[in-house]
Amino acid sequence: MTVRPNPVFSGLPISIFQHMTMLAQKHDAINLGQGFPDQDGPESLRAVAAKSLVEGPNQYPPSRGLPELRQAVSAHAARFYGLTYDPETEIVITSGGTEALASAILAMAVPGEEFVLVEPTYDSYRPIVEATGAIIKTVKLSPPGWRLTEQVLREAIGPKTRAVLINTPHNPAGRALSREELEALAKVVLETDAVVICDEVYEHLVFDGLPHIPLATLPGMRERCLRIGSAGKIFSLTGWKVGWVSGPAELASVAFKSHQFITFTTPPALQLGVAHGLTHEMDFPLATTARLQKNRDILAAGIARLGFEVLPCEGSYFLTAGISGLTNEKDFAFCERLIREAGVALIPLSAFFKGGTPDTYVRFAFCKQQSVIEESISRLEKYFLPSS
Repeated sequence: MTVRPNPVFSGLPISIFQHMTMLAQKHDAINLGQGFPDQDGPESLRAVAAKSLVEGPNQYPPSRGLPELRQAVSAHAARFYGLTYDPETEIVITSGGTEALASAILAMAVPGEEFVLVEPTYDSYRPIVEATGAIIKTVKLSPPGWRLTEQVLREAIGPKTRAVLINTPHNPAGRALSREELEALAKVVLETDAVVICDEVYEHLVFDGLPHIPLATLPGMRERCLRIGSAGKIFSLTGWKVGWVSGPAELASVAFKSHQFITFTTPPALQLGVAHGLTHEMDFPLATTARLQKNRDILAAGIARLGFEVLPCEGSYFLTAGISGLTNEKDFAFCERLIREAGVALIPLSAFFKGGTPDTYVRFAFCKQQSVIEESISRLEKYFLPSS
């Protein structure tokens, strides 16, 4: 018998995150590669979820999500962005942001038609789109600014475009797309029949007083957008895997149908905990933003002293930096060396590009305790400046 698995997934290598994490564990390195916090979120959310878990019921909740959480997601969008979504028809609760993305992609991608990604891209986007048989077109952002322009958008988006996937605040580049960039995107999209999947999981992690601007708030775009949210990112509870898709009923209904055949539903106790958080604990993500902005500044100043080229970071968990002033190595080899010899794990930025370039930048995750950031800088200082 000849086994013939799906070539998209069978051909994938081990993920860059797993590779670097395993290497970090082997060498007892501080892991600034994977983007998850090292402290759990508000106790009140966990208490609500724990009480619900013990008291039940623990059977299937509605596939679309518990009404309490759908109502809370709707109220959250209205409170922060003035966006109105009907909890009954325009919101779908999913098992994490990644499943929300998969449900939205499967709902909108069509074999043989064009689907636009913006590189650098989060690693789950491309294989899911490829597996649908859609034709991927790419908008490639360039360092150090990583800015969207109307010109590059027009090179990729046209009459054959079925969907566009954007990410703001952006992982790994740390960009929060400006109103000018979003207006350029809206202008180009509105000339087509395309819809836009908006990965906004870092919506409350925007720094320096900058706003998060959902594309759906721009004229004519609400009916074109599926917004992706993540309780894990908002409340530092990434292991809970609770996310959502919000959008016009015509689009959300298809995302709901694909969601039914991926996870079907999400644990009810966790949904109730998140509903409590969105209703009563929104001071937590605001405080998290201030804390992580301080981490970003400490990290940026520390690695700049060592010769890294620090790129602007406007949001997310991530700071990117150039390594050309430190080495002639490519980013992958540089990151492996730092784990083995300096005891700090990073992620090579080339992993987020299909073609593997640019390959002279690395990504730091600073969603850790301040002491961990400071210890990481100390280790790097001892490595790069041994006489200091």
